[in-house]
Amino acid sequence: MSLPVEIDIAVEAGGWPDEATLSALASQAVAGACAHLGLGAGTPTELSLLFTDDTHIKVLNRDWRGKDKPTNVLSFPAFDVAPGDALPPMLGDIVLAFETISAEAALEEKPFNHHLTHLVVHGFLHLLGYDHETSEDAEEMEALERQVLARLAIPDPYG
Repeated sequence: MSLPVEIDIAVEAGGWPDEATLSALASQAVAGACAHLGLGAGTPTELSLLFTDDTHIKVLNRDWRGKDKPTNVLSFPAFDVAPGDALPPMLGDIVLAFETISAEAALEEKPFNHHLTHLVVHGFLHLLGYDHETSEDAEEMEALERQVLARLAIPDPYG
């Protein structure tokens, strides 16, 4: 199956791996999610990933979510999409913070690339309309994350 998502990557700040490595990880994460969810036919869509630092993501988190602290990943959908909807022409943006992701990976004793892949999948699912605002929604989203990551030979991130 060809990837129905064109991924645009920008590295703004932080100690990220090179763009080729980030592109490969992002493509693998998105391809795994698309395969698991049966996405592949239809019009291609666009996705933007911004690799930044805690300073920038803290500002975004404060301005858009009212939380004045850094976070690991933020998703900004271009369109309102519900799970199972057809892909819109543009999905939106995923923003990732290097220091937070690095610290979490170290604290949880996970390979950095596994944690980053998990967070790309997490952000991608948000753009597809999945959320974790209720315990039922969280269980559904976490189950999908586990299944997608298992396809990629990445251990359960919640285990």
